[in-house]
Amino acid sequence: MVRISEFQIKDVINISDGKKLGVIEDIEININTGRIEAIIVGGASRVLGLFGKDQEFVISWKNILKIGEDVILVRHRDINEIKYIEEK
Repeated sequence: MVRISEFQIKDVINISDGKKLGVIEDIEININTGRIEAIIVGGASRVLGLFGKDQEFVISWKNILKIGEDVILVRHRDINEIKYIEEK
């Protein structure tokens, strides 16, 4: 079993490009089933957190590939990347 507090300190890594997306800031729970539907990952803070944060990512539970001791591996594509692929 994993506590939410332990879940939130793990780095979320995108296996599509190897980049660190950030850490889990929130989760979406389906109140009818009690299951986690998605995680919300906040981007890394800019300049000591003074100027806000980068984009937040909502990652569906089905795109979480592995939860390890230190990291969570996910498959996520950036919206800009998807638009670029569609424009070809």
